[in-house]
Amino acid sequence: MIKATLLAAFALVCMNAGAAETPAAPAAAGAAGPQELVENSAKRMLTELDANRSTYANDPAKLDSLVANVLLPSFDTEYAARLVMGQTWRSATPDQKKRFVDAFYHSLLRNYGNALVNFTANRFVVLPYKGDPNDPNATVRTLVKRESGDPVPVNFTLHKVEGAWKAWDVVIEGISYVKSFRTDLGAEIQQKGLDEVITRLETTGKPGATPAPGTAH
Repeated sequence: MIKATLLAAFALVCMNAGAAETPAAPAAAGAAGPQELVENSAKRMLTELDANRSTYANDPAKLDSLVANVLLPSFDTEYAARLVMGQTWRSATPDQKKRFVDAFYHSLLRNYGNALVNFTANRFVVLPYKGDPNDPNATVRTLVKRESGDPVPVNFTLHKVEGAWKAWDVVIEGISYVKSFRTDLGAEIQQKGLDEVITRLETTGKPGATPAPGTAH
């Protein structure tokens, strides 16, 4: 199922350690470039997982902490959540915005973080970066191998925030992670109201009626 793959890729796409086909584009002024950002996060994730895979498999809280410390600092969570919320973001209070961002991303970590322990570097390939290093937007292309060995094209979308690159979307086979959840949660917000959706995310930890990775194809 594409939705499940999107969610898994959100957590997994940064794990590819050292599998780039060409060196990353040079970073300007000492800051990490878009491909370098993905690769550096990947190396940190995979090195730690390889060293303590059984620990993370048996302790979801530690796995959540690892993802939060390595992946989320490089992910523009507020920007992505604002896009997911859509027009409702404009009328939401500062407290509602903060609660939505926190609840949405913590729900993704809880529901899909466990998929991390089952992936290794040979499941991912970071393709050569062909963008303009001076462009404020970038797409890092990767391939994610299914269990069957078939490659799935995954595009990691980034932009510059105060001079630093941050990711904000994952696009798999043309389907955007942000747009997919904007459709689902937007409809629920319109039907039930923002507060009820935030409360559901906070209490159930589920971003929507979506099976966890591996439960659907």
